[in-house]
Amino acid sequence: MNETVKTQLNHKSIRKFKIEKLSDDTIEILTAVARHTATSNFMQSYSIVCLTDKKKMQALSEICNQHYVAEASHVFVFVADQHRNQQIAKENQQETSVLTSMDRFMLGMTDACLAAQNVNLAAESMGIGTVFLGSILNDARGVIELLNLPKKTFPILGLAFGYPDQEPQLKPRLPKEVMFFDNEYKVVNDIKQELSDYDTIVTDYYDLRDANKRIDSFTKQITDGMSRRPAKRMDILKEVQKQGLLLD
Repeated sequence: MNETVKTQLNHKSIRKFKIEKLSDDTIEILTAVARHTATSNFMQSYSIVCLTDKKKMQALSEICNQHYVAEASHVFVFVADQHRNQQIAKENQQETSVLTSMDRFMLGMTDACLAAQNVNLAAESMGIGTVFLGSILNDARGVIELLNLPKKTFPILGLAFGYPDQEPQLKPRLPKEVMFFDNEYKVVNDIKQELSDYDTIVTDYYDLRDANKRIDSFTKQITDGMSRRPAKRMDILKEVQKQGLLLD
């Protein structure tokens, strides 16, 4: 097993960072990694906003409801970006209505996610702690305004990182049998029974954590999550459309 795979299999979210900041050279490397990520149709339909301003990081941490966002060295926000491509096309007198399609939104979202994962792996390989921030969508409009995002763009996810100041346990993952299939999807008839051993493992994992102890099984967490409907997250599609995307 090579060092890259070892790093991937040892992935942990870090939620406590040292005060020491990452160097400009380190950020330049991570930016280069993002820029060289695979991209759909070579359109490079994404951008990154790097946050170091403490007021903006604090504002984002309040949106995310995660205090450690403000304590990170840097935060990258990955943005689906058709604004730049629209500019290029318009300057070449080309009609751009295709940019409102589901296809073009998916291109931008996919590019953003690929870049985020690539940066995450590079950072972890350098001994940097990371945590993904899907929570930026707790208030998409707030993030759009905070980052001054133009039309035809939309924030997809964030990545907070810095030197780690904790060593959490490795979080247990779903068993291969329920999520990896040969040639076609396999429906599991009694999924709760199939996951009974995994539920026990998850319960033990949360029970052994030093902080934020939880004893809920995986299936209970999934079940309870079905009743949560945060108003602003339920309006994400509307916010995407306000940005001039997904109109078709």
